[in-house]
Amino acid sequence: MRKKLCKILVTGGAGFIGSEFIRQSVKKNYSLVVVDKLTYAGDLGRLESVANKITFYKTDICDRKKISTIFKNEAPDTVIHFAAETHVDRSIQNAAPFIKTNIEGTQNLIDLAREFKVTKFIHISTDEIYGESRSGYFKESDPLGAKNPYSSTKAAGELLIKAAIHTYQFPAIIIRPANNYGPWQYPEKLIPVIVVKAMNDTKVPVYGKGKQIREWLHVSDCARAVDTILQKGTIGEVYNIGSYYEQENIQTVKMILTSLGKPHSLIEFVKDRPGHDFRYSVDCTKLEKLGWKAKINFSSGLNETIFWYNNHRSWLKNKLVFLKKYWKKVYSTK
Repeated sequence: MRKKLCKILVTGGAGFIGSEFIRQSVKKNYSLVVVDKLTYAGDLGRLESVANKITFYKTDICDRKKISTIFKNEAPDTVIHFAAETHVDRSIQNAAPFIKTNIEGTQNLIDLAREFKVTKFIHISTDEIYGESRSGYFKESDPLGAKNPYSSTKAAGELLIKAAIHTYQFPAIIIRPANNYGPWQYPEKLIPVIVVKAMNDTKVPVYGKGKQIREWLHVSDCARAVDTILQKGTIGEVYNIGSYYEQENIQTVKMILTSLGKPHSLIEFVKDRPGHDFRYSVDCTKLEKLGWKAKINFSSGLNETIFWYNNHRSWLKNKLVFLKKYWKKVYSTK
């Protein structure tokens, strides 16, 4: 039987994964308070369909005074912490915002959750904190081996959570999802970048030779997993979320081009990213014991995602205005 949750404070709820969790949770009649700074990656359009069923605050989690006021006024019993700076390329160019949000912002939330006696704190991390692997699957008990500024700040956030669990018996759970994809993803990540470039018949940038391997998890499966852990997870534990579907990036790129009816000659290999991790893949046995399993096949999920972008070109156009200069700098494309 589902336990009653009085009120959930969701940070980063206008982000890609956070908004999917919000949309699913509204259908479960959860009482939801959403906090989002609305940086370039946040978008209220993702919450438009549920706007009248949530309470929203445009607030930075690093602003302790404002976040404290929200805790005081809303009195949430649960916190789900999605808010983060997430793009590896950006972290390589400038790590400062990642340190600020992913470390200082997380500590702010820990302190306030303790002060206001929150009964459950779900921290959304990433599989990238393990570093790279040539074979096998990372288990939750494996050591942290983050190798880029983004994953290092996420690992630091995890360590702060673990320190609070050990020192204060802080009621937290850590979640490490694999690479997410799906509708509404900001067009700086691999799949939306390739889709948008291909739709516009422009060169498709691929790092190195595209041999890096990634495990792909549909965002709706990820959000379901977060809810499963929220309901059934054990305080103090860590849970991986994955699909067991992995392949080389070049194969993912070719699948997208084929789906769009575009020639593979659009592929342009560019200088590899500094310190590019070769492969991530996680063991989900622990989560599956709670009754969850990924449902969405990658091929069908990818086609659904491509269809969504094709039907939301105006949304993409607005995003591309901002990204045009960035893409030129990072991928050396025209």
